[in-house]
Amino acid sequence: MHVQQTVQSKREAYHFAMRNFRAFVIHAAVLLALASSGHAAAQVLPDLGDSAQAGLSPQLERKVGESIMRDYRRDPDFIDDPEVIAYINSVGQALVSVSVDAGREFEFFVVRDPSINAFAMPGGYVGVHSGLILSAQAESELAGVLAHEVSHVTQRHIARQVDKSDKMQWPMIAAMVAGLLAARSNPQVAQAAIVTSQAGMMQSQLNYSRDFEREADRVGFTLMTPAGFDPTGMAQFFERLQKANRLAESNAPVYLRTHPLSTERMADMQARAAGAEYRQRPDSIEFQLVRARLRAETGLPQDAVALFQRQLKEDRYLSKVSAHYGLALARLRTHDPKQALDSLNAAEAIAGPHPMFATLAARIHRERGDLLAARDDITRAVTIWGQRSYLVYEQALTLQALGDHLAAVAVLDALLRSHPHDVLAWRMIAQSHAALGHVALQHRAQGEAYALSGSLADAIDQLQSAQRARDGDLYLMAAVDTRLSELKGLYAEERAARR
Repeated sequence: MHVQQTVQSKREAYHFAMRNFRAFVIHAAVLLALASSGHAAAQVLPDLGDSAQAGLSPQLERKVGESIMRDYRRDPDFIDDPEVIAYINSVGQALVSVSVDAGREFEFFVVRDPSINAFAMPGGYVGVHSGLILSAQAESELAGVLAHEVSHVTQRHIARQVDKSDKMQWPMIAAMVAGLLAARSNPQVAQAAIVTSQAGMMQSQLNYSRDFEREADRVGFTLMTPAGFDPTGMAQFFERLQKANRLAESNAPVYLRTHPLSTERMADMQARAAGAEYRQRPDSIEFQLVRARLRAETGLPQDAVALFQRQLKEDRYLSKVSAHYGLALARLRTHDPKQALDSLNAAEAIAGPHPMFATLAARIHRERGDLLAARDDITRAVTIWGQRSYLVYEQALTLQALGDHLAAVAVLDALLRSHPHDVLAWRMIAQSHAALGHVALQHRAQGEAYALSGSLADAIDQLQSAQRARDGDLYLMAAVDTRLSELKGLYAEERAARR
């Protein structure tokens, strides 16, 4: 049995590695194609001057980032849990809002990976491994890592890295940026990508330079206090990573491989932390609930139940509330709604009402078949806490379960007006339009969901089906035509880049 599991693990690791290798090659090709479209006559990158005039412009950075994100969203390890997404973006946006680039559009996302890592991509996309969230012992530690990654973006380190390489041809620049994005990969896979692109000599530039790392530390540190976090959190987290590295040098945390931590950097962070005004900042309840949520949704449900039961029995937890909440989630995974509700009630008895409790209560009531109770609970929650996306999802799911698709469309339409890139809302509204017989609206919504998920060919098929439908008004058809033309252009770009 052990041998079979080992073989299976190696097979899964191989497929994961190859999937990432292919992604890096594609990303390099996409960057090359996009760059070439703006520099058709240039074989060598010109003298770029300051970062504001870099060949990798902010617009191109965003376009490259969007292309990479379409691949990430297709990855089964991409976490689309609404509460997790809402939380990581709330922390990230708090930091962005006090940065020098507060007007820049950022998106924070989480991938299911036990390793401790985070990475910044072109265009304001910041990825976080679930393992990093679970390893952080305080919310300010997590915020410290995000502040560092936000600073890589606001200081335009990828563009400046390209700027430094003005003697490189675009294929080598593309390979270098692909390497910079290798934060999630197996180191051997990243090395394979470098060799395959005939850019082995650029290995020293795969990671940000020491100057860029120090700059991200310094700028990130300045964001912590105004964003409401303990400024010592950054140093505390890196200190623990450094200790883990000393204890197991052969298996150093991934973050230290992609963000080399020198003694000088560590000393500088410690000095800044020592000179900062002490700010005791208790963790938010969301920090603890999201950590419990990630643990509860990992592995076999019965193992998750046993984990939280053991924590509560032995009083070994950072938060008793989150232990009860995690147990409720795990019990729901075992299809035991009665016990799940008992655990959720125990959490609420300690902490009081919370919107994340409300969404879980609605799920439990639906599992029990009590749709009216689910509707009443989630409607009350929306009234109290407003149109939070994860509350609206649960409200729409409950209305759909009751067969009230017109009401589901109404609440989802309202959400999409303020969050037009919400892929889950588009999927859900497509289901309700299908139930109502709204053919053109169904295909349009499904097309948007596919486009946002990275499946451009499927999105085009859906919008073409919307064009053929006979029940769309002139306004809808005009919107479909415009969007279809846009997606065909993107699809043609990507096909050309992959050749």
